[in-house]
Amino acid sequence: MQLGTRWTSGDEPPAAVPAELRDAIAAVDESMPVDQLGQPRPRWTLTWLERRPVAELDTGVIVELNADGEAVVRHDAGDEFA
Repeated sequence: MQLGTRWTSGDEPPAAVPAELRDAIAAVDESMPVDQLGQPRPRWTLTWLERRPVAELDTGVIVELNADGEAVVRHDAGDEFA
């Protein structure tokens, strides 16, 4: 595994984040409830597993490419959301 980069949910992803993941990441960010208590926003981590990009949010939400090269959103428990 190769470490990529980290950024805060809701911020513009760094240039290292592949275009194929960006729409799914934005959809996850938009679905996050707005924090009224001033808690820090969760952070994304981009890693590369077997040369495939994987973006994981601190909450356990994962965005990765399926075998067809399409972005899939799931929770670390294995459930697909999109």
